[in-house]
Amino acid sequence: MLEAQLPTLITVITTAAIDSINPCAIGVLILMVSVILASGGTRSRLLWLGFLYILSIFVVYLLAGLGLAYFFTKVPLVLTLYLSIAVGVFIILAGLLEVKDYFWYGRWFSLAIPVAFAKKIHVYSERATIPGVIFLGAFVSAVELPCTGAPYLAIITLLAQYFDFTAFMMLVLYNIVFVAPLIILLILVAGGMEIHRLKAWKQGARGYVRLLIGLLLVALGWLLMLIANGSINFG
Repeated sequence: MLEAQLPTLITVITTAAIDSINPCAIGVLILMVSVILASGGTRSRLLWLGFLYILSIFVVYLLAGLGLAYFFTKVPLVLTLYLSIAVGVFIILAGLLEVKDYFWYGRWFSLAIPVAFAKKIHVYSERATIPGVIFLGAFVSAVELPCTGAPYLAIITLLAQYFDFTAFMMLVLYNIVFVAPLIILLILVAGGMEIHRLKAWKQGARGYVRLLIGLLLVALGWLLMLIANGSINFG
């Protein structure tokens, strides 16, 4: 059983680790932390509000994943092959767009949060209250899922083909890995790391993150189609 699940486990962890370098979620965390520090917030308040923001993202992402997995398990068997191939093609196209952005960032069409939503996120980031940061985390998750959630969609589609308790735990593990960098960055800032260093790192790594995610999505798209036609079996 362990040997059968190992390829899926490795795929889940690898995808989550790459997806976790999420420009939007990290960028909003940096902005929110900047607002708290600028208003003279204490370290304990910074950690408390930061963890609430991260927990909100974790819960919304997990619930969305469970909802999509449930939907995929209810698709009639005769349509499962076509749905998996369609998702695979979509994910490959998303990957190619990410690779394109490594070479020509911002040109033509890109997978990004619409400007109108980005402005709302900026406004909500300045509401450093308990309800405000909980809503902010939920809003960021809901907005970025349709735009930059292709890696997550690939994993959900993969797990939904044999969705049981083990698959559920893998989905939970994905989301733990996904928010881990946010927790690390929050602790680093609370420990004294300067915000401008985080901003510089985020800006400098943007292109490489796009390339890495793009290559991963192309690989995942092919993997889903190979699983759909029976060439590979992770069960």
